[in-house]
Amino acid sequence: MDDEYNYCEICPVNVISPVTGECSQVITTYDQFMFTRSYGGKNVIPHNLYVIYPTVGSTPTWTFDPFPSSVVGVIALSSSPYALPAYLRNPVNRIIALCLPSTVSTPGVLFLGNGPYYLNPESNVDIRSLLSYTELLKHPKAFGYFIGVNAIVIKNRSINVPANATTKISTLDPYTKLRTDIYNDVFRRFSRVTKRIPPAKLVAPFGLCFNTSVNGIKVPDIDLVLQDGKKWTISTANSIKQVMEDVACLAVVDNGPTSEHAIVVGTYQFEDNFLLFNLENSTFGFSSSLLHRHTSCSNFNFTVDQ
Repeated sequence: MDDEYNYCEICPVNVISPVTGECSQVITTYDQFMFTRSYGGKNVIPHNLYVIYPTVGSTPTWTFDPFPSSVVGVIALSSSPYALPAYLRNPVNRIIALCLPSTVSTPGVLFLGNGPYYLNPESNVDIRSLLSYTELLKHPKAFGYFIGVNAIVIKNRSINVPANATTKISTLDPYTKLRTDIYNDVFRRFSRVTKRIPPAKLVAPFGLCFNTSVNGIKVPDIDLVLQDGKKWTISTANSIKQVMEDVACLAVVDNGPTSEHAIVVGTYQFEDNFLLFNLENSTFGFSSSLLHRHTSCSNFNFTVDQ
């Protein structure tokens, strides 16, 4: 261990569970984290490690109750001075690429660094060539990541988003949440363009559900029109959630009339989307659904190169 980290600083702090909101006290110290480097973005090579020494803390076991049983810890990726990115001193490594799978049975992938990034079966196509980019915005009262959304377009009809509205990208919320005024407009428009699909009994927390027992379901895209004119397209795979064998619902929920953020983009909306957070130049890259490119976030080659 480097000399500058060769000590133990003990300090009790209060932390809040990102899932339940419950508070607990932890003792902070430093620990060693090692990340395996990838070779050319295509696969993994052993014994080639990037080492950091972040601040860590142990919490009571009950704080992990909401997580799957295999989860033994969490890493913050926010802009907080105590989150992982603050310890990535090499500017190249302050580029974080995230690709979440659409099934729990397959792994996704998290990259630190500027790529290239490759996913099978098109292992010669650098995913960066598929990305569009927009500015990452700062929020004076939050350490999260924000983008500017000017409108939501559904089948050529534009729903305006107020100029002072904030849009947060969240790995904690399972579905996109909209402030009530925006949600109502989206609900009405989506109901209209899907009126030929038989409705189904609602399943919480969703407000619009469909019967898929006959022909399955295919719905119009939802486009988030960003402040620089770019479009983040949310297709059926990311807008419709199959909640029962014959019931699927619009995976967008009402976040109330006074929600802090007008839009919170949840994890369902970026499953099998490749997201790149460049913390050096404050840009956000996004691919829209990789399924249209005949690949997915589960297709990284985890084979170890000997």
